Amino acid sequence: MNESTLNSPSLCPACGARNDCSLADPRIADQACWCYSVSIDPAVLEALPPELRDRACLCPRCAQVEAQLQAAARPIP
Repeated sequence: MNESTLNSPSLCPACGARNDCSLADPRIADQACWCYSVSIDPAVLEALPPELRDRACLCPRCAQVEAQLQAAARPIP
């Protein structure tokens, strides 16, 4: 992980991919981030090295919440 990834609020601190954090994008910073609508297992966060915690949102893959986001996006029959 390089220093620019660690300092970018729009990149996942675990893998360096875009994290799609709305708070990191000034154009949509008034919208709630996707992470507000999911439950991230505390063990996922605890597994991060301390220097990577509380720097930026994880991406949905690293947060292990892709299934939750897909289920929320499905229309209710």
